Amino acid sequence: MLKNALRTGIAAVALFAAAPAAFSQELTLGLRAGPDSIDPHWSTLGSQAEALRHIFDTLVDADDTLQLQPGLAVSWEPIEDTTWEFKLREDVTFHDGTPFTAEDVKFSIERIPEVTGPMSMTLYTKYVDSVEVIDDYTIHVHTKGIAPALPNDFTRMFIVPSETGEGAGNEEFNSGEAAIGTGPYRFVSWEPKGDLVLERFEDSWRGESEWERVIRKEIPDDAARVAALRSGQVDMINYVPATDYLSMENDPEIETFTSDSVYILNVQPTVKDVAPQPIKVNGEEIDANPLQDLRVRTALDLAINREVLVNVVLEGLGTPANQLMPEGFFGYTDEIGEKEYDIERAQELLTEAGYPDGFEIDFTCTNNRVPGDAVVCEALAQMWSRLGLTVNAQALNGTVFFPAAANEEYTMAMSAWGTLTGEAAYTYGAMVHSKDPEKGFGNFNRTGYANPEFDEVFVEGTQTLDTEERRALYEEASLIAMEDRALIPTVILQTVWAAEADTLTFTPRVDQETRAYEIESVDAE
Repeated sequence: MLKNALRTGIAAVALFAAAPAAFSQELTLGLRAGPDSIDPHWSTLGSQAEALRHIFDTLVDADDTLQLQPGLAVSWEPIEDTTWEFKLREDVTFHDGTPFTAEDVKFSIERIPEVTGPMSMTLYTKYVDSVEVIDDYTIHVHTKGIAPALPNDFTRMFIVPSETGEGAGNEEFNSGEAAIGTGPYRFVSWEPKGDLVLERFEDSWRGESEWERVIRKEIPDDAARVAALRSGQVDMINYVPATDYLSMENDPEIETFTSDSVYILNVQPTVKDVAPQPIKVNGEEIDANPLQDLRVRTALDLAINREVLVNVVLEGLGTPANQLMPEGFFGYTDEIGEKEYDIERAQELLTEAGYPDGFEIDFTCTNNRVPGDAVVCEALAQMWSRLGLTVNAQALNGTVFFPAAANEEYTMAMSAWGTLTGEAAYTYGAMVHSKDPEKGFGNFNRTGYANPEFDEVFVEGTQTLDTEERRALYEEASLIAMEDRALIPTVILQTVWAAEADTLTFTPRVDQETRAYEIESVDAE
């Protein structure tokens, strides 16, 4: 691990003696979250994908701005309206020496619907009807209708050997028995909520990584993660908290790396007839669900002061969000404009809806998913209290929050979502489209929202090959969803990494991933 002898007060002689540590080729990362399983088809969580892409490769890759890049597929093109051809990389081997072929891709795609995890990966295979092996390095993916976004979805398509077999599950992957990929590192060991230890795969098609050994330490507590960096226990940390950002930015012994991200904290108001958690008026439970009323949802939206969230709560590490994707993404519309803060109009709308004195409601958020999620949660509760609402805010660890969210146990919730493919179909198809298991839409629709007009416009977009026509349809769908307050976006997060000064080079990624094979030591340059 890289050391800073000056910081620890070691004499010059000791510094010289310790110098080889800078060339140990071992990298230790302090990360807010790690994987929940070593099975790459277990969950869609970003922290899961970030960790496991060190062991497994995806069919299509993406650069730091989410532009598509070759992965295990070197090229792709639609050869018919409902058929995509993928040409695969040759002379690639798995960690056990087995050659990579098209059969492994077919097996991996077909395995995903069979894996029962907390957040189904079918989000990425929803357009797939069947996979045809043409030869060892060519596959045809036949789709359910026209699927222009298929390569984008395949940036999360992790490939495992076909020899893995149908019976391999968490136990086999977590022990390392089935943890065999083509990625730049081999699996060594993993302790849940602890360390993931990796060693360099010398035959990686990416070329040889600088680091012989990588230790990914899961340190969910922000203060502990910062302390680990300052004490030299780790070489780099992610998710520098807003409370420490300015002090680190001004510390000559620390280097920070800052980037906009794709992640937005979205409020998710349940619009079902019966709310999962009780709602009270004057201390008495009511049968009606106020969140079904657009006026109530609009009032909640108008009562959010996004400038305060960004500049005070997040100490400048964010930007106000007005829709479910950042500006510039495919399907973002300029017609929405900035979100308005108008507490008086919000109170008028609550009164019109029949709740002049507000109501009591539970509000559940994550507390370790992304920087600032817990403090934004509490700040929103305080803002809504100005409407007369009593908001029981609770921020939970993701291991508790996400399974309960998947079971739709929350009346009103908030978590981060990132448009990781760079285009609207990923987000709107998963979170806003009504639940449709047959089409693969609505996988992450936890609110019960369903608008036939939105569904029709959105699906037409997914079936439109003309780029500009598709863009226009996605923008129209975005307008419908935001006017309905299907979800209420609050802030787009910025991400900060930190390392000891003059030790590492790193280009921040908008998807917030910390990829060891994209980090280099200054000495290596």
